Amino acid sequence: MNLADALATFDKVAVNLEKLEVVWNRAQPHIPTGPSFGTVPEYLTLARNWDDLLHGLPRIDGWTITGGLPDLAELGRMFLDYSEIGEQPTYAWELSAQPSEDLAKYRHLLDRARRRVIASRLTELSDQVTGLITEIIASLPTMAEWNEAPLGPRVRVDTPQVGEIEECLVEVERLLGQTVERTGRWGALHRHLRFGEVHDWHEIATVDWPSVQLDIDAAKVGEVDPIPVPDVDLGDIGKAELTGHATTILNWTAINPEGFERLLFDLFNRLDGYQNVQLLMNTNAPDRGRDISLERVVSDSSGTIRTERVIVQAKHYTSKPVGAVDVQSSLASLSTWEPPVIRFLVIATSNAFSADAVQVIEKHNENGKQPQIEMWPASKLELLLSQRPNLAITHGLRS
Repeated sequence: MNLADALATFDKVAVNLEKLEVVWNRAQPHIPTGPSFGTVPEYLTLARNWDDLLHGLPRIDGWTITGGLPDLAELGRMFLDYSEIGEQPTYAWELSAQPSEDLAKYRHLLDRARRRVIASRLTELSDQVTGLITEIIASLPTMAEWNEAPLGPRVRVDTPQVGEIEECLVEVERLLGQTVERTGRWGALHRHLRFGEVHDWHEIATVDWPSVQLDIDAAKVGEVDPIPVPDVDLGDIGKAELTGHATTILNWTAINPEGFERLLFDLFNRLDGYQNVQLLMNTNAPDRGRDISLERVVSDSSGTIRTERVIVQAKHYTSKPVGAVDVQSSLASLSTWEPPVIRFLVIATSNAFSADAVQVIEKHNENGKQPQIEMWPASKLELLLSQRPNLAITHGLRS
């Protein structure tokens, strides 16, 4: 089965599930909550509709809804029997709630199965759009150049890449469907695409698309999807005599540059003293990297609180340290993100800093130049992540 047919099947099943939920919502008011007799003609019709719709729910991982709606007369007698013997009608309540539980379970399984289907293609489309945006930005003047240029006619950027991006986004929307909450700047993205002038494309590259990518990434793995674990009894592990020692060393080769950026984004969101963490796509960078913008919250002994803008640049190097050229390049690119003024530049790497790079940074800071530069080598990240093991596991850095 190809992807289009698979999505069509999921959509049909989703429609059938919604119809079943409507039937249950109409049937619920008829469910007795105490002793009663007889049934209701409308409920009998709804029960038949329920049975018919069950044929439209295929098995998911071997399970589907098989039970019909509760029998009203049987439920009424059950409540009466419990009342006569003076016991809580536990089983009657369970029987009354079973359709709700079955519907919730099926929807959970359906959403999880759909995420599995769309994950790979979403990754391909996301990477493709990122590359196309980079190509477009490379052919345009910078925002500084555009602002300084004399006013001329408003011209929409019209290149083959624009059409490709629009086609990719249509497919992304199709893949996401109704199962994904959209918290990113989707409306702004489509608006800027529609106008398509130079400043619109810079907004798309630096703000709109990075925010939308977060939704796309979230759609590929659900928040409640389990991480695979060994088939063991944890109590037995606790009783065993364990050898070796705990290590903070992480497998940095397990993630790519984009994964390293997402790791830093999640890490800063969890560190105390930081707020307004945002991903910014640096389309002029040779690696199409994304910087992270955030605010550091600083308080003094008088109780005064201020915020200082920080830019974090990710250097996912597994075979070489960050060199002096990397530091100078990082400083040169900061003008892209001003204003507001940047007070600190954090260079975070999955490796180390060369002696030349350390010398350049120390000289820059000693001379009081702005922004001040902070070095976050792999050793610092490993220490921070050892205190937050859930992040290391979630991002695949520790098996």
